[in-house]
Amino acid sequence: MGFNKKLCFTLIISTLLTLSVAEDLKIYIKGATSIASTDDDFVCVTLDWWPSNKCNYNQCVWRTAGLFNLDLNNTILANAIKAFGSLRIRIGGSLQDQLVYKVGNNIKKCPHFKRTDKGLFGFSRGCLTMKRWDELINLFNRTGVVLTFGLNALYGRKESKTSKGLWVGDWNPRNARDLIAYTAQKGFKIDGYELGNELCGSGVSARVDVEQYGKDMIALKKLIQEIYPDPEQQPKVMGPGGFFDQKWFTKFLEVTGPDVVDGLTHHIYNLGPGDDSHLIDKIQDPFYLSQIAQTYNDLERVITEFGPWAEAWVGESGGSWNSGGKDVSSTFADGFWYLDQLGMTSTFNHKVFCRQALVGGNYALLDSPTFIPKPDYYGALLWHRLMGRVVLSTTHQGSPYLRVYSHCAKRKPGITLIFINLEKWKSFNISLFNDENLYMNVKSPDADFKGYKPREEYHLTPKDGNIQSDVMLLNGTPLKLTESLDIPKMEPKHVDASAPITVAPQSIVYVTVKDFHAPVCA
Repeated sequence: MGFNKKLCFTLIISTLLTLSVAEDLKIYIKGATSIASTDDDFVCVTLDWWPSNKCNYNQCVWRTAGLFNLDLNNTILANAIKAFGSLRIRIGGSLQDQLVYKVGNNIKKCPHFKRTDKGLFGFSRGCLTMKRWDELINLFNRTGVVLTFGLNALYGRKESKTSKGLWVGDWNPRNARDLIAYTAQKGFKIDGYELGNELCGSGVSARVDVEQYGKDMIALKKLIQEIYPDPEQQPKVMGPGGFFDQKWFTKFLEVTGPDVVDGLTHHIYNLGPGDDSHLIDKIQDPFYLSQIAQTYNDLERVITEFGPWAEAWVGESGGSWNSGGKDVSSTFADGFWYLDQLGMTSTFNHKVFCRQALVGGNYALLDSPTFIPKPDYYGALLWHRLMGRVVLSTTHQGSPYLRVYSHCAKRKPGITLIFINLEKWKSFNISLFNDENLYMNVKSPDADFKGYKPREEYHLTPKDGNIQSDVMLLNGTPLKLTESLDIPKMEPKHVDASAPITVAPQSIVYVTVKDFHAPVCA
């Protein structure tokens, strides 16, 4: 580059920096009441059965990340799970309804998943041996996993001869019974069993009629009660694990009736296909991100009206389907979508949000095969450590490109907020207001919060300012594994309470305010 071009480039950058502006903004938090609550283990991740030859868009990015090939003795993998203290994991995915379990006397052959045009999702039936199941459970037990296992809901059924994609007949619970009984006898603790994957509504590769599905869920509940006669020891019954269809989900709850379904699980891939050339633009568009709120609202309302005994779960969400987007889903930018979804779903009383995936695909939190954490791993870990169960009403009158959510702080007094700034050039100077007006939707004029204790702030930014970087900085320092392959300590910086909270352009900030008076958090 010649001298004149360099000078021109420098002038352009200087001009853009000069144009960067800061907006003073008031954030109103209702500390007297909550609007929703989550589970303590709200942050959840998935592990999938995909073999190494699972490919999308001429990319085969699963490598050794599937449950049959995963290196269960890897130190980084174990440390990444243990860093959560307790990490909720959901095992399942597209191939779970073609997976049988080599236990008992019903399964004679134990084949591997193989490519075939005749199978669902292009694969034949696969089989889980108890040797591999023991190995998986041993990893989960020693790392503090809270486990949900997805059962094969097509076992015993056949595809209809008159309606393509519709599977008919009763679910045969015999193979599932053998697996659940084996697991219980071994003393392995399972938090929940989910029946089927993406078989509800119009289905994805297959579907089951809602009346039949409800009948099968009742059969699963009875099976769980039989194997676990002590109600305190019974795993949850979850389903249907697919995309929300209001009519179908409503009927499903009506058919199953009270106290059968403990968790109503639905899937979200609101960014579209992984090869979408506009994927990065969608992630930075607050209006696009907010569209999915209607689905969360509708599902919450269905539960309130037809199944108040059930919890709302996002059982799987990877942003963009078909393994995620190359050079997007694995980068800092994906946190704009992911952490915003955590915040949004929590306000709609969802108890759990499962991210596809812990390992595997472009959307994984850990790289395959190195297991090096990606930016979203650290964003999720901070959420798990800082954001408590109780969700607070949080509003502002400023730019829609600033997304803000607040919860009671986890295991400490006060509240924790997360700020997601989608603005490319604008920063925000934040003042907090404690709105304790219980009866009117009016901001209290004298609600200005005056803190005295230093705040704890975690500023997350991308390396070199490039939001498509796969390196995240915490308070200016790159997050990377220690020499002993441990997850690094993520310490906050302490900021004087009299200073405004500053949120830089295209950054994510967690802030814990210990002396914010929120009676609902007491």
